[in-house]
Amino acid sequence: MTFKPLHDRVLVRRVESDTKTRGGIIIPDTAKEKPQEGEVLAVGPGARDESGRLVALDVKPGDRVLFGKWSGTEVKIDGEDLLIMKESDILGIIEGVAEPARKAA
Repeated sequence: MTFKPLHDRVLVRRVESDTKTRGGIIIPDTAKEKPQEGEVLAVGPGARDESGRLVALDVKPGDRVLFGKWSGTEVKIDGEDLLIMKESDILGIIEGVAEPARKAA
C-alpha cells in the first residue's frame, strides 16, 4: 500500500535511539522515551498561501528530522508504527548523519 499525505502534512518513521548511555549503562525499554528523531517517508504537495498559490514543503523523503515530543498523530500502516504531522511540527533537518540500520522483516 502507498500513502500520500495531503496539503502540508508529512509521514515520518521514528528512528530508534541507542539503548546504551555513553558510560555503558543499558537503558531498559520501559525507561526509554520515544525518539524525537525520524526519517521522512512521504510529503504532501504543500500548503496554499493567501493568494491561493501552492507553497512547496522544505522537507523531502529521506530527510532526517527532529520534531517535538508531542508532535504528530500515530498511525499504523502496513503493520508499521508511523507519524503524520504538519511540516510546522518539524523543528529542523539533521544533515550529515549516516543512514540508520533497518530492522529485518
